[in-house]
Amino acid sequence: MKVDILIVGAGPAGLQAARVAGEAGAKVALVDDNALPGGQIWRQGPNHSAKGAARTAIEAVTRSGNVTHLGGTRMVQALPKRQLLVEDASNGYRIGYEKLIVATGARERFLPYPGWTLPGVTGAGGLQALIKGGMPVRGERIVIAGTGPLLWAAAVTAREQGAQVAAIIEQAAFGDVRRFAMGLASTPAKLVQALRMRFDLRATPHYCGAHVAEAEGKSHVTHVRVRRGDKDIRIECDRLACAYGLMPNTQTGVALGCELTATMDGATAFRVDEWQASSVPHVHAAGECTGVGGMELSALEGRIAAYAALGQRDEARALFRQRERYRRFARRLHAAFALDPALRALAAPDTILCRCEDVRFGEAAQHRTWRDAKLQTRCGMGPCQGRICGEAAAFCFGWGPEGQRPPFSPARIATLLEHDDRRHNRRSLIRP
Repeated sequence: MKVDILIVGAGPAGLQAARVAGEAGAKVALVDDNALPGGQIWRQGPNHSAKGAARTAIEAVTRSGNVTHLGGTRMVQALPKRQLLVEDASNGYRIGYEKLIVATGARERFLPYPGWTLPGVTGAGGLQALIKGGMPVRGERIVIAGTGPLLWAAAVTAREQGAQVAAIIEQAAFGDVRRFAMGLASTPAKLVQALRMRFDLRATPHYCGAHVAEAEGKSHVTHVRVRRGDKDIRIECDRLACAYGLMPNTQTGVALGCELTATMDGATAFRVDEWQASSVPHVHAAGECTGVGGMELSALEGRIAAYAALGQRDEARALFRQRERYRRFARRLHAAFALDPALRALAAPDTILCRCEDVRFGEAAQHRTWRDAKLQTRCGMGPCQGRICGEAAAFCFGWGPEGQRPPFSPARIATLLEHDDRRHNRRSLIRP
């Protein structure tokens, strides 16, 4: 397959980029590992269909004769000469492109604490995904904990499907949350969202300056111990959804040789210029892979990236002022919900850090760097390749990030052999 513009990620940024490029007459391929477009925030499922802006964007892309949506398709490897190796349920194949827009979004940051591996414990976004995918939660008591507005969005999703939200546990201090809420007046769309969610959850206990110290239960979580100041609170529950913000997904950029930059919360993201162009000439990036800032910012960046890739700079420049308004919102967001350093001490020495390889927190803590821990304990060398434990270790131990090696996800041998032809040597991809 060969296209004018290849877009990786079908969330708000990717959909808006595909819409702009398709309407301009470009031949577009939109790759996403979910079967249906929408990404995490606009995820569709048996009991959750697209509405409003999501439906408008998805329908526009679906109707376009210039856009090919490749759902259920994962990127495996970046190849030379502007090609990506991808895999779906049936085949592995290459896609060639003239311009690439990376819109790979973000993933949740998990921090280890006693009991976090118990069945019934997920991330806040993970809970949303499960519910939208059809998991029943009616009548269940759910505690939602961590930090940031995602907690409220997850709580609303759970409540709409009949769950009882037992409590929302926010690690940020009340004063920081209050100042952030007051600042929403400068972004009316965000203010309306916040007021609607607060009204829907008006009867739900909300604790600021608190965190889950332990999830307890034998074969399944049954209650949590919440630390608030010097006091502990016990809350009975059937599920716990706990995550500490979002981290940009940058592995595609690393594979392509794009430069990264540090964000306000200590994560790394694509370095882009005002046109959403990366350090690699033919590659643009948009959405939360360039820094977490919300749906509206992601959608704007997707449009700007597409206009810039098409060479339509006047159309892109017309969106700069609106983009800056949402970037100011993002800066307030990161300042208000910065992680409390005390969270580094949540885990006990025998708490599992790396779920894939069963490496305990105390074992990893004996090493000086992420690389040393991988060599000595296999931490981060399982199927997730450190996507979960790597970010936790970076926060808890102060270790620098280390790029993932291809293939970026489990792939069939037949897919890897797609890389082996007269021009390429498969030994660069298949390692002993």
